[in-house]
Amino acid sequence: MTVLEAGKPRASRDQLARALDGCARGNRSSLRLLYEALAPQMIGVALRLLRRRDLAEEVVQDTFLRIWEKAGTFDPARGEPATWMFAILRHRALNVLRGEGRTELVDDFEPMGLACEDADAEHVVIALSENGALRRCLERLEPLRRNAIVLAYARGLSHGELAGRLGIPLGTAKSWIRRGLLSLRECLA
Repeated sequence: MTVLEAGKPRASRDQLARALDGCARGNRSSLRLLYEALAPQMIGVALRLLRRRDLAEEVVQDTFLRIWEKAGTFDPARGEPATWMFAILRHRALNVLRGEGRTELVDDFEPMGLACEDADAEHVVIALSENGALRRCLERLEPLRRNAIVLAYARGLSHGELAGRLGIPLGTAKSWIRRGLLSLRECLA
């Protein structure tokens, strides 16, 4: 079992899926389990995107409200529970950024660590279920494009941060993400 933070074990895929099912049935303790398991990591991702703690906390709270409301729509055949919940977080954070017109790029992003950060994008792909459709589809992508998508969605990096980390032009980072997501959509369909 891996550690999310000191002394606090990370919930397994099955525990997260059961908790989502519990949320869909209106079980508040299931939402508490999800919050305790994922909130620290979500705050880290939201902080990386928003760069303001107050906004990050607000987005995480809103994310859990949406998880509560939409838990019945989660389909375990289409992906991992944590991936689904972090996608909600990312969309909420990006909506906040768009609403505020914040487009600043971060030159030095390395010091801004997450609550739990793997060494690289490949570790994230390896951590996905071996039988999962998302992992199979990600493995079909060219490694650099796969890394860009994983860094964007698992770590919350913006297009500008991706371009800086991967040493590519901003337009290239954007097109890799767009084309990669189209490929994933086709593969998962």
